Amino acid sequence: MELPINVALARAVPVLPQGPGWWYEPKFDGHRMIMVRTEDTVTLYARSGRVVTPYWMDLALAGMALRPGTVLDGEAVIWRDGRLDFGAAQSRAASSVTRARALAARHPASYACWDLVQHPDPAIGDTRPLPYTERRALLLELLAEVGPPIQPVPATDDRDVAEHWYEALEEQGLEGVVAKRGAAAYPSGRRGWSVNCTNSEVRSTRGP
Repeated sequence: MELPINVALARAVPVLPQGPGWWYEPKFDGHRMIMVRTEDTVTLYARSGRVVTPYWMDLALAGMALRPGTVLDGEAVIWRDGRLDFGAAQSRAASSVTRARALAARHPASYACWDLVQHPDPAIGDTRPLPYTERRALLLELLAEVGPPIQPVPATDDRDVAEHWYEALEEQGLEGVVAKRGAAAYPSGRRGWSVNCTNSEVRSTRGP
């Protein structure tokens, strides 16, 4: 797989899509990140493709628990007082390496993972052509071996549950809900997902 990858993107929609085949995930508010576990190390990429490993060394160290050959797509987030702190995540991303390490000691990051881009089993390999539901199942299987601070985001195919997330979870710093077609491949470089936000702004770092 050629790195960095073209990440999947989302387009803002006024209401959540509905109908058979839709899946929904809460939209975490942090810093978009691709996590790559090689044989020897972990490399973290921002949405732009820039290497950001030195700023998120706590997540890089946690990523060593992944099986070599794993590539994940998700969001680096920081929890403070029971809610996501977008400002803290952005401060970490924009700080110097020295300050980032000091911030990590005070407020460790978590990795909210929503997609598996490459499976460590060579027989599976690049998972982007697979349907979302198959990628999701493989992701859950892999991350069951790892645990916090790397965790899969919740997902449901029940729109009523998704609406509850939208209405109730804003207090925890969640921005809204992302909708994905269960049969769809990973939309590299395209706005193939839909996001309904609790405000009109879709932050550029999320993508979704």
